[in-house]
Amino acid sequence: MANYDFIPVEGGVPIKAWTNGVPVEDMARSQLGNVAGLPFVFHHVAAMPDVHWGMGATVGSVIATKGAIIPAAVGVDIGCGMMAVRTTVRAEHLPDDLHPIRTAIEAAVPHGRTDDGGPNDRGTWGDPPEAAAAAWAELAPGFARIREAQPKVASGKTVEHLGTLGTGNHFIELCLDESGAVWVMLHSGSRGIGNRIGSVFIELAKKDMKRFFIRLPDADLAYFPEGTEHFAQYMHAVSWAQKFARTNRQLMMDAVLLALGRFFPDVAVDEMAVNCHHNYVNTEKHFGQTVLLTRKGAVRAQHGDLGIIPGSMGAKSFIVRGKGNPESFCSCSHGAGRAMSRNAAKKRFTLEDHAHATAGVECRKDADVLDETPGAYKDIDAVMAAQADLVEIVHTLKQVVCVKG
Repeated sequence: MANYDFIPVEGGVPIKAWTNGVPVEDMARSQLGNVAGLPFVFHHVAAMPDVHWGMGATVGSVIATKGAIIPAAVGVDIGCGMMAVRTTVRAEHLPDDLHPIRTAIEAAVPHGRTDDGGPNDRGTWGDPPEAAAAAWAELAPGFARIREAQPKVASGKTVEHLGTLGTGNHFIELCLDESGAVWVMLHSGSRGIGNRIGSVFIELAKKDMKRFFIRLPDADLAYFPEGTEHFAQYMHAVSWAQKFARTNRQLMMDAVLLALGRFFPDVAVDEMAVNCHHNYVNTEKHFGQTVLLTRKGAVRAQHGDLGIIPGSMGAKSFIVRGKGNPESFCSCSHGAGRAMSRNAAKKRFTLEDHAHATAGVECRKDADVLDETPGAYKDIDAVMAAQADLVEIVHTLKQVVCVKG
């Protein structure tokens, strides 16, 4: 018996939704139908249990295409994803007061955004460290090719964002697993440059739709047909941004571990480590066909793949192993998924609510993080139950320190 809901779409491919026991808003259902009706979408659209409204396509969806790609389905935080490592530090080694550790991590990794992103922005490097400069030297040739084709992408910071966290739902956490081992887990992507690449190509796709006289149910579903100039440019740019994002996470992880070394001189990484995207496009084979697979808020869960499914600031997170379910295009959710918009969360929850929901976690308790309070997200246990046929839980993590931008 299938663990997903089969939703037929008139004139399009069906939707398979792993949302049993998890609420899905009407706007998200409508978006899924819009995507399923596109002529180049292959076989079906897979909706993960954390599915919710996004720009053009829902966050928490997996879209296989043949002959075209939708830039807004990948989004503007290209390559956004998670990284986690298990350390040799244990719960009994942690001090009672975790604030100095949080402060050290915040000092080691630029985070947030101030000065409207200008010269005094605390979330960027003023003078990039040697590790960031060396990483950028490897990335620079690929970026030069993107910049030559689309000069607008060069209008902001590049190396200054390598090894930095950003804002919104991006975070760095210390967590404890069921055995008492301390993990470092972080969430971030391709920062400003990924945003510019995504934004530039989304607008180009919209202009191409007008030029080709193609009408869509949602302008943000504008696409590049394979074989066109912009298709080739975008595929190179999105691949490059995904490399930037992965490198960004690795640099932050290195910085956090170095900061922890001040408190635990013998800290080392245990064997288990995961670095996975959840906003990206990849060429894969499914149902006997080679397709472009876009995971927008979804993690690859091929048989044996290790992935990360975080909860919210005060909830559990999970290290999972993929079961390789072909019906989900070998994918799983990327988190709990938002239950309400950021504005709605700020109106609904108080500082007292937030303090109660994050009790026991060393984190910010101020009004600027109310949109990230646990109540703004779906129940992570319900999300995990809905995708029991997609992944198995390897480790259950509980946050004790959380750094937000």
